[in-house]
Amino acid sequence: MSLLQLQDAHLAFGADKLLDDTSLIVDSGERIALLGRNGAGKSSLLRVLAGELPLDAGSLQIRTGASIGVLPQQVPDDLRGTVHSVVAQGLGHVSELLTEWHELNLRLGSSSDEGDLVALAKLQSRLEIDGAWDLETRIETTLSRLGLTADQDRDVGVLSGGRKRRVLLARALVASPDLLLLDEPTNHLDIEAIEWIEGLLTGWEGPVLFVSHDRAFTERLATRIVELDRGKLLDYPGSHSRYLERREADLEIEGRAQRAQDKLLAAEERWVRQGIKARRTRNEGRVRALERLRDEVAQRRQRTGDVRLRLDHGQRSGDLVIELDDVGFVYPDATEPVFSGVDALIMRGDKVGLLGPNGSGKTTLLRIMLGQLQPTSGTVRQGSRLEVAYYDQLREALDEGRSVQDTIADGNDRLEIAGRNQHVLGYLQSFLFTPERARSPVSSLSGGERSRLLLARLFTRSFNVLVMDEPTNDLDIETLELLESRLVEFEGTLLLVSHDRRFLDNVVTSTLVMEGGGRVQSYAGGYSNWLSQRPRVEAPGQGGSSEAGKTSTKARTKPKTKKLSYREQKELDSLPDRIEELETRQTEIHTLLADPSTYQIRDGAEAKALTQELSELEQTLEASYAAWARLESS
Repeated sequence: MSLLQLQDAHLAFGADKLLDDTSLIVDSGERIALLGRNGAGKSSLLRVLAGELPLDAGSLQIRTGASIGVLPQQVPDDLRGTVHSVVAQGLGHVSELLTEWHELNLRLGSSSDEGDLVALAKLQSRLEIDGAWDLETRIETTLSRLGLTADQDRDVGVLSGGRKRRVLLARALVASPDLLLLDEPTNHLDIEAIEWIEGLLTGWEGPVLFVSHDRAFTERLATRIVELDRGKLLDYPGSHSRYLERREADLEIEGRAQRAQDKLLAAEERWVRQGIKARRTRNEGRVRALERLRDEVAQRRQRTGDVRLRLDHGQRSGDLVIELDDVGFVYPDATEPVFSGVDALIMRGDKVGLLGPNGSGKTTLLRIMLGQLQPTSGTVRQGSRLEVAYYDQLREALDEGRSVQDTIADGNDRLEIAGRNQHVLGYLQSFLFTPERARSPVSSLSGGERSRLLLARLFTRSFNVLVMDEPTNDLDIETLELLESRLVEFEGTLLLVSHDRRFLDNVVTSTLVMEGGGRVQSYAGGYSNWLSQRPRVEAPGQGGSSEAGKTSTKARTKPKTKKLSYREQKELDSLPDRIEELETRQTEIHTLLADPSTYQIRDGAEAKALTQELSELEQTLEASYAAWARLESS
């Protein structure tokens, strides 16, 4: 039997039919991407499959004993405890024991209380009896991979929304459930964490059903696409690129059928208006057919329209927009700089991406560029006639108590946009807000609707410098692609922080990369260009040494404090080739694990062996990087 079967499902919120007599089967080993427009009901469907939301009609069958791990789209209001304890919840009945064991170890780190030592010994015995002793290692590994180790003893309530989602993702992953349901797993994650999740899920033995608008993530992972469109689940086996080809053909067929139906209805309406002839006995069947045709056309559910974006370019800025000369920044009481020696020259029309791990200083650098924060060293020069618009990553600028309409127009009925006067409701409809939704409070909006609202408000302004901090979170693919095209056409200057690799490739003309150790390097092009230009081997905490980087950022080399021994020097000389071999094999394994046929070899034994090899290889790589960093700094 299949792991999960959804049959003849109906689900509606008011007049909105989210599921309309539709079905879904999930089999072992599948990685299913659930796609659809914002508001189509994807998150609601995941809640149905997780058993959190009952159907109005239909049935849901899950294989007996199957476990389900869930990453919700929104952070639950009742999330409580330390980061470690919340992640441990994913391990079920042993979670409380593991949390108690962790807290005892934490206390014993600063004392040697005899009572705690006795309690720890008893607890260890219980964990060993339950066969759960290795689960603490699993928690620690998951926390480390998601960048949560430093937070594991903090109360989850004090974390930012993005870090709370990381905690929830760790909770869903740690127990290795039979079925994973992931709602936007890449939101608020940096590229390193996204690629780790990709590697993990490509080797995942059980089925995965995920919602994501990250096209590179979906292209790499999905073995099957399921689209939720007007209440129906449409099935497209194969990759995301294959889905796009088939979906375009299906929409064309649907359009032709609807045009033919409309033409037939118009002809039948003309016939029935002829009067008495339509009421003759021999034509009663034709009249009944007309009535059915009217009902079909009336009930036809139209696809949600497309967002219409128009950018007001404002007045032309000067040729120079921003110049950074030997800029550095250190937070008060910090021992290490966020970055140092940054040189950059941004001219009118440049589209610059900022790339780096979370917490590496991208937003700090943006604030310095815009004059909102003073550097601790170096100088910043801004050009003339700059009109700056800022798209906020955290959506802090939205007032939860105001309506959507008032957020845009401050209580007015009309707006002046790009020299045109228009009604606020008409403007909001171009961003897919119905008049009823436009009068709703901001607090009732989904993540995707909030992103569209922020874009709608942003584009009421004129500007020649556009700053966007993580604009792709929660936007559906159609809106993303439209935003891309408008940004490419934008005649002003763009500063873009994003972890969406495809978005960066399609939009930016150059990239500033936070490479660790306070270094910021400049590269031509987007993410893929950076991959090809960056140094082949970089030690953790050390920047690259490519020519592209040398042109715009001053390199900092730590002086050696002692001479290496012959053995150490030989080890250092051999490490680059060794690391390159390991990285090459790592890429090969990732490619094999991304191929669905790998899981059919020897009933999945090949995939298991590759996953084990990948785990051991990554440990070897980490040890090699550590050795490189140690020897280079000696």
